[in-house]
Parts: sequence; C-alpha cells; structure tokens
Amino acid sequence: MKVKTNKSVQITEYKEKGIWIQLFNGKDLSDWTCKFAGKHLNENYKNTFRVEDGLLKVSYDEYDIFNNKFGHLFYKSEFSNYKLRVEYRFTGEQTKGTPAWAYMNNGIMIHSQSPQSMTLNQPFPVSIEVQLVGTDKNTQRPTAGVCTPGVNIEVNGKLVTQNCVQSIAKTYKNNEWVTVEVIVLGNSSIQHFIDGKKVLEYHNPVVGGTGKPDGYAIPDGTPLTKGYIAVQAEGHPAEFKKIELIELEVTETNINTPKLK
Repeated sequence: MKVKTNKSVQITEYKEKGIWIQLFNGKDLSDWTCKFAGKHLNENYKNTFRVEDGLLKVSYDEYDIFNNKFGHLFYKSEFSNYKLRVEYRFTGEQTKGTPAWAYMNNGIMIHSQSPQSMTLNQPFPVSIEVQLVGTDKNTQRPTAGVCTPGVNIEVNGKLVTQNCVQSIAKTYKNNEWVTVEVIVLGNSSIQHFIDGKKVLEYHNPVVGGTGKPDGYAIPDGTPLTKGYIAVQAEGHPAEFKKIELIELEVTETNINTPKLK
C-alpha cells in the first residue's frame, strides 16, 4: 500500500510484518504503567484503571469528585511504524467535577513521551491524541479526531495551530462498541479509520505549540518519529475490549508527489 504525504519529494510504501501484538491481554495490566496528575508513577488513583470481565475499564465508582485527576495508562514499549486497532465504548455518566468538554471523551495517545518523563502535576503527556468521543444528545459529535498537546501537525500541507481537529466520522452513543484503526508511519503520515473508512489524515508531527511542561527537554520542531501508546482517563467511564497492534515495514522513495486535496 502507498500513502502520499504533503512533502513534495516523498511517497511512503508500507506492508505488515510479523503478527498482531495484543497490547491488552484481557487479564491484567502487567505490561502497563499509569501516571495521574499530582500522583507518583504507578499510583493507580482510586483504582481508575482496572480489568473486569475481560475488559480494560476506566472507572470512577470510587470518586466523589474528579478534581482534575487526569490519568494515562502507558504500554511498556515504544513504536514507530504500525497499525493500531482499538475497540471501545463509553458507559455510565460523567463524573462529578469534570470539565464540560470531558463528557463522553477519552483518547488513545500515540507518539507519546514516556510516563517516567512526565512532571508530577502534568495533566497530559506531550503526544498525539486519537480522540474518542460520543454523545447521547441530538447533536453531531464525530469520533476519531485528533488533539495535539505539545505537538504541531499539518493537514493538507498547512500547519494546524488549534488544539483539536475534527474527523468526518459518524456520531456514536453511549454503550455502542466502536472499532478505530490508526496507521502510523513515523513522522510522515498518520491516518484514522472507523469501521474501515478513513476519516482523518495528517502529517509531519513535531514537538511544538502549547501543552508542554516548563523546561521540556525536547526542542520545538523536533520530528516525532516514535513514542509510547497510552489510554486516557478524563472523567467519563469507558471500556476497551481490544487494543492490538501490528508493526509495518516502511520504505520511502524520492519522487514528486502532489499535496493532498
């Protein structure tokens, strides 16, 4: 398969290599590390991340109020070129004290900094968020958009400065299972798919913009070629049935390629 980028001298070809890796084993969180704002590494605040009935759950039944305890659960390894497949759904009601935008909101962070490098009070890692959203209201709220804490991206050859970009996916309701796939080609191209349909594509992610902690060690403009994968906890209960990945073998050829339209 070929993916055209907005760089006029590059076209990326890729193919799957190896086998699918089950990042979530359906049994426990032995390969994962959690980090919550204001908490130390591996302190699973109020048992937010847990495995029950074969599902990875983001739960808030032990909370009285959210209190800005944004959390992330990181897989143990970094990846660069890969296809990621996630099956998720939202359940229940928004936790008291969460921001309005956190209603039926979660995300899969890719090309993320390590949990060990986050500061104590840092709410979000420097990363790219594959945003997972839904609604029970009569409004359109497409899932599988992108948000970029501490990162800049390009869409159709143009630098994006706003924090989030919406996809063209449909809107999903509470308790609906949704399958999202993400094709990540280093710092070249990233594509989001819902049920096999491409709903968003962007390119050239680099460190930059807002959302970095003070004194962040990696300079602005540094290409994001690899990073960690993490699941968010932003205040609305969610469940994950599957988180799996297959690595991709990538080659790049120097030929002139038109910009995306």
